[in-house]
Order: sequence, then structure tokens, then C-alpha cells
Amino acid sequence: MPEGHVLHRLARTLNADFRSGPVEVTSPQGRFEAEAELIDGTWLTEATAHGKHLFISFGHEQGEPEHTIYIHLGLIGSLRFEPATDEWGQMRLHISNGETAANLRGPQKCELMTPGEAAAIVDKSGFDPIVDLDPPAALWERVHRSKRTIGSLLMDQKLFAGVGNIYRAEVLFRQRIDPALPGDQLDRAQFDAIWADLTELMAYGVDHGRIDTVRPEHTPEAMGRPPRKDDHGGEVYVYRRSADPCYVCSTPIETKVLEGRKLYWCPECQA
Repeated sequence: MPEGHVLHRLARTLNADFRSGPVEVTSPQGRFEAEAELIDGTWLTEATAHGKHLFISFGHEQGEPEHTIYIHLGLIGSLRFEPATDEWGQMRLHISNGETAANLRGPQKCELMTPGEAAAIVDKSGFDPIVDLDPPAALWERVHRSKRTIGSLLMDQKLFAGVGNIYRAEVLFRQRIDPALPGDQLDRAQFDAIWADLTELMAYGVDHGRIDTVRPEHTPEAMGRPPRKDDHGGEVYVYRRSADPCYVCSTPIETKVLEGRKLYWCPECQA
């Protein structure tokens, strides 16, 4: 499932390329046809993201948004920017400016709603490190009262919106925190460091379209090692490196399943 930076990056491209005039909105697959007809020919007024939620608002030029398309990509969904004439696959949603199209395929959710309904989804979500740059006091209070592990809490979208398995594993390694540490044993300095690291790493993801978490001294060039080859791209410390030696201490990286997702950590650095 895409992590939060992907949705913010999609929103950035939609705002940059699709707000200069009326857009064509269709549903070649047919499952969103009635909704697409309501907004076809209107203006894309703004695209925003919060956590793993994407919102695309439509209305008339310089007017208030009238409709919002809510998208959750889920495990297999994709929103790709392609030539407007390209047609392949099962496109749930096609937004075209005449030259380029944003084509949505296989989403978990694609729903038409009012701006107020979209705001309600955001209100029920957690804090987004790309949006909330300062450590949220309300989030600290919830973490500090919880007996759940920090490895579990970081994946809770009602707490840390947009943080996925990669950012969870990498930020805990970078801060040398055991994923099994209960939230009520985490101190405020550790929480603030986790949040600051997330804001930096996820902002980088928005700008560069990849997740890089290794520090300069641990890059392939600095260590004389081959670059990482993985579908997710980017250089990481522990994610999907089970049994490989830690770049810092050479201890084999460990993994286990936590609440249905694989958790990776270094038992020495994160003791």
C-alpha cells in the first residue's frame, strides 16, 4: 500500500497540471460513470492529501468547490499521469486536460462526496507528518497513555496518518528504539525525535518520489556496496533486509509478523 508521501506527491502534480481550465472527467470502466458526468467540464479547483487519503475538488472557475472525489488506493490501486489518448486497463476514473490525463485503476475507494464529507474523513484521521510539522501534543498524550508497542502505534492511521511499514521500520531504527517498547514507556524526547524524523523523511519522499533513509556515511558510495534493488526503490537500513548485516553493527536484521505486517529491526542497534 502506498505510503503517505505518494498521495501528497499526486496532489502536487494534479494542482500543477490540471487547474488551468475545465477538465474532461469520465469513467471508461463504467463503475464511476454517473458521478463523472456530474463533474465533467468543471474546473479542478484543488487536490489535497491527508495520510493515505486523496481528495480532488471540482467547481466553477474561482468559485467554491461543489464536489470532491475521495480516493484511497488500497493495496493495488494506482493513479498515473499519462498521455490523454492512452487507454489501457480498467480505468475507474479519467481526468484529462486535453494533453495529459490522470488515470485511476484498481482503487480501494473512489467516491463522490461533498467538501464537508471529505473534511469529516480528515477529522477522523490521525496527524500527518507532512502537514503537521511540529510534534502534536494531543498525539503525544495518546501515545504516552498507551500500553501498545510503538511498532504498533506507528501503523495506526488514526494516530500517525500516512506512516506505513517502511517509514515505521526506518524511523525506529534511525532513533535506535526497540519496536516492542510500549508507548507509555516512550519518553517525550524520543517521541519528538520520531516525529521530527518522520517530517524530514516524508517531505523528502514528496520531493523525490522515493524513500531514502540512510545517512551519508551509509550510502552505497560511502560503504562501497551495491545499491539496493527493490520494487520500492531507495536506500534503507532494515526494511526488507531480513538476515542481511546491519550497516551500522553488522548484526543480522530480524523480522517478525506484527498485526499482519512484517516488522524489521536490528536487535543490537535497537536493543
